[in-house]
Amino acid sequence: MNINVGGTKRNIRAVWYEEPVIKMIDQRILPDEFKIVDIRDTSELYSAIRNMTVRGAPSIGAAAAYGIAQASYLGKDLEEAGKIIKSSRPTANDLFFAVDFVLQHKQEARKYADLYVESIVERSRLIGVNGNELIGDRKKILTHCNAGALASVDYGTALSPIRMANESGKKPFVWVDETRPRLQGARLTAWELVQEGIGHNVIADNAAGFLMKRGEVDMVIVGADRITSNGDFANKIGTYEKAVLARENGINFYVAAPLSTFDFTIENGNEIPIEVRTEEEVKEIKGVPVSPKESAAYNPAFDVTPTKYVTGYITEYGIFKSSELGNLKTKGKDSILEQVSKV
Repeated sequence: MNINVGGTKRNIRAVWYEEPVIKMIDQRILPDEFKIVDIRDTSELYSAIRNMTVRGAPSIGAAAAYGIAQASYLGKDLEEAGKIIKSSRPTANDLFFAVDFVLQHKQEARKYADLYVESIVERSRLIGVNGNELIGDRKKILTHCNAGALASVDYGTALSPIRMANESGKKPFVWVDETRPRLQGARLTAWELVQEGIGHNVIADNAAGFLMKRGEVDMVIVGADRITSNGDFANKIGTYEKAVLARENGINFYVAAPLSTFDFTIENGNEIPIEVRTEEEVKEIKGVPVSPKESAAYNPAFDVTPTKYVTGYITEYGIFKSSELGNLKTKGKDSILEQVSKV
């Protein structure tokens, strides 16, 4: 992604590996501060994923792949390292996919971690190419949470088609849901759009329906953390509401995700584990209390949207309807190396 750091333009990824150190942008402190964090062992990686220094399903997967490579370099037990990394967060399928893939090739862990991450970057680019076909001139697009380069190493998932449309001269405009409680939209998506010079407004989460009813939203594109065999998908809390509102207002609703986000081992969204995070994330904003200290809070990090609300799934292999996901599943039978050669 192209970013401005201290007045200097840089092209940088959300996460990368300089053996034996995993490097990542600290996503907790953007947009106020830009900082690169060094991860030196498995315990530090566990914490970085858990506390959301790195976040977004594909970026988490990339960090996890590098985590196995790092553990190999340090002479650690790779199976044990994999268990620790997998225990950091339960919902995003890319985390488990990446760990298992590198462990299958643990004799050459660094090589295969690099291949995995390069595959994710290329897949994200192709999601942009395919999704760009859906976007006309000057369309107004709503997105929720952050599914940009920060979440996908580079390019993004939901933001990748928008980037491509902007580069094509279509001048898209983005409504950016703030995305409580951690404000990934207001902080991260808006920051990425500023860096790319893409027109946008940050809106309160509750404003989306108002804008849809007024005809101010042409389409919705979101990312995903896990997609099941039937097309149900988990994404940041609040996504389900946007999907229902889009259906009510006759607006196309798309999910953008690479094959690694699909979990064909489970049939529907009832089987997706939903992470529940701390009360403080809801009761505080940047450490400032916004609720009475006596009040309890409930903080599910994700919700599940049924496939019936999804117009299509934008993937590196093309755009699929829920009834066509079986065709995508067959591609999962290939090794990731064969997939890389295809994309």
